[in-house]
Amino acid sequence: MFSRFRAAVSSTVKELVTAHTFWYTFNGMERYVLAVLVENHAGVLSRVSGLFSRRGYNIDSLTVCATDNPGQSRMTIVVSGDEYILEQIVKQLSKLLEVISIQQCDRKNSCEREMALIKVHAPGEKRAVIIETCDIYRAHIVDVGIDSVIVEATGSEEKIESLIRLLEPYGILEFSRTGLNAMERGAHILQ
Repeated sequence: MFSRFRAAVSSTVKELVTAHTFWYTFNGMERYVLAVLVENHAGVLSRVSGLFSRRGYNIDSLTVCATDNPGQSRMTIVVSGDEYILEQIVKQLSKLLEVISIQQCDRKNSCEREMALIKVHAPGEKRAVIIETCDIYRAHIVDVGIDSVIVEATGSEEKIESLIRLLEPYGILEFSRTGLNAMERGAHILQ
């Protein structure tokens, strides 16, 4: 039974990756990931997001965290557009006094991850299949209720979207996703 289930999961993953790859270059618009090192003080996030809204650019995803240096924060910003839009965004970000450095993360040379918490309707008779699905995706059950479970999944956007799609038939009660987090591979660091 589970071998057919695993084959169905594999097929679904391939479909999602194909659709996701198409989305990356749809209508001449590409998706870009920027790692931005900024000063860590009040108002910086507001200035960065205000810059995008004033220029009419949409932020697809934004993740911000403190770094090992308490005076700095790291932003991972995902935007869609063409190369001209990317160039304008980088130029405008560079003008902000609080911006220390900007790096475009190339998908081939970067490690990208996101995390999701997914609450799924899981009555007794369906719970085993839901747990097996989570095991295939190396997701963890972090809470169990009478008729629901909360799943924690970490991985690429494609993996998270694929898991959500497979859990939808059981009834997703709610979910929350972090933004994309990205870091360049190798010895290069954002400074």
